[in-house]
Amino acid sequence: MNSTTASPAAKKPGLFINRNFGLLWLGQTISIMGDFAFSITLVVWIYTALAKDQPWAPLAVTGVLVATTVPMVLVGPLAGVFVDRADKRGLMMVMSVIQAVAAGALIALTGVFPIPFLAGALPLEWTLGAVYGVVFLINACEQFFRPAQMALIGDIVAEEYRGRASGLLQASGSLAILIGPLLAPLVVVTFGVEWTLLFDALSFVVAFVTLLAMRVPRSARSVAQGERGHFGREFLAGLRFFFRSQVSKTILIAGMIVLFGAGAINALDIFFVTQNLHASIPEYGVLSGSAGIGLLLGSVLAAIFAARIGYGRVVWLSLIALGALMVVYARMTSLWPAVVVIVLVGVPNAALNVAITPLLLLVTPRALVGRVMAILTPVINVANLAGMALAGYLASITLVDFHEEALGFTFGPVDTIFMAGGAIALLGGIYCALNLRSAVIEREHVREEPAAMPTQEPEGSLIASGVAAQDFD
Repeated sequence: MNSTTASPAAKKPGLFINRNFGLLWLGQTISIMGDFAFSITLVVWIYTALAKDQPWAPLAVTGVLVATTVPMVLVGPLAGVFVDRADKRGLMMVMSVIQAVAAGALIALTGVFPIPFLAGALPLEWTLGAVYGVVFLINACEQFFRPAQMALIGDIVAEEYRGRASGLLQASGSLAILIGPLLAPLVVVTFGVEWTLLFDALSFVVAFVTLLAMRVPRSARSVAQGERGHFGREFLAGLRFFFRSQVSKTILIAGMIVLFGAGAINALDIFFVTQNLHASIPEYGVLSGSAGIGLLLGSVLAAIFAARIGYGRVVWLSLIALGALMVVYARMTSLWPAVVVIVLVGVPNAALNVAITPLLLLVTPRALVGRVMAILTPVINVANLAGMALAGYLASITLVDFHEEALGFTFGPVDTIFMAGGAIALLGGIYCALNLRSAVIEREHVREEPAAMPTQEPEGSLIASGVAAQDFD
C-alpha cells in the first residue's frame, strides 16, 4: 500500500472526506463549470457567427477541439517531470492565474470594448487564430494542473477514500456538463459571448482562492529529488516504469482506440444535432447538458460500487458500453430519443473516469505520477486529435455529398462517420477487457516507504513493486 498519504482521521470522514479535499472539490466544481460553458460558448460562437453558413464551418469548429488537444501532445510529455519535481499546490495556483488572464483577454475579441491600437474589429482569420491561441494556452496549463491535482489527491486523501474522492470530482464535472451546456447557448444568444467568457475567467480565480486556503501536509509540499537536473534521465525513468506495467500499457492502447473513434462525435456533434436530429441551437444545449444527468448518476454509483466490483473491471465494462452506445446514437433521427441515449452514455463515461484515478494511483509510485500521466494523456489525445481531424476532413470534403440507403436505413455523412467511430471504440473496449482480465497474474500494487523517513530511497526512484492478492479484473 502507498504510505505517503495523509494519515487517517481519528473520526469517520464526512461527505467531503477532509477540509483540504473539500476546498479542492469546491474550487474544481466551479472551475469545471466555467470550462464547459467556455467550450460550448466557443463552438456556438463559431457556428452561429464567425463561420455562419460557410462550407468550412466543420473545420472551424474542429479547430477549437484541435487547439484543446494539441497542448496535451506538445506540452504534456514535458510537463510530467516538472510536476513530479514541484510543490503540487503551488504549481496549480500558478496555472490558475495564467488561465484566468488568458480567458479574460479573449473577451476583447467579442467587441465589447475596443482593442488598443487597433481600429475596428480584427479580420476573421485573426479572430479565429486568437481564439485557438487562447484555447491552446489554457489547455497547456491544464497539462501541469491535472497531474499535479492527481498527485495532490494521493497526498491529502487516504487510499481507502480515493474512490469516493474520484467520484465526488466526477460528480462536480457531471453538474458542470448538466448546467453549462444548458445555460451557455442561452446566455450567448441572449446577452452575448462576453458573459460566459467572464464567468470562465472568474472560475479560475475561485480555483486559485480555494487552493490558497488549503493547509496541506508536509509530504504534499515535498519536492522529488532523484535525478534532479537530468531531465532526460527522469523522463526515461517514467517511460521504463510505464511500459513495464501491463495495466498502464493496456489503458494507453485501449484509450487510443476508443478516443480515435470518439473523436468523430467530439468534432461533429453540433452538425449531427442540427442536421440529423433537426434540433435548434438551444436544443443542442439541452442534449449536451443531458449527458450530465447520466454522468451524475454514474459517478454516484461508481463511487459506491467501483472498489467492490474492481477498478479494472469497471474500466473495460465502461469502454465496451460507450462504444455500443455510440453506434446507437449514430442512428438517432429525433431529439428526445437521442437525449435518452446521451443520458445512458453518461453512466459508463462517469464510471470510467471514477475508476481510472484510483487504479493509476494504486499502481504508480507517488514520485512518478506526473510522468505516468505525461505519457498516458498526450498519447491518448494524439489518437483523439487524429479522430477529430479525420472526421472534420471527411465531413467537409470527402463525404460532404454522401447519401445512401441500405437495409431500410438512410446514411448521411455525419451519422456514417459516427457509426464508424462507435465501432472502433467498441473494439477498444474489447481489447481492454482481454488485457485487463489477464493482468490478474501481475498484481502491480505499489508499496512505498513513508516520506517522513529521510534514510529511504530518493523520491525520484521506484522503491518497490510487487504482487498482491487482489486483481484488477
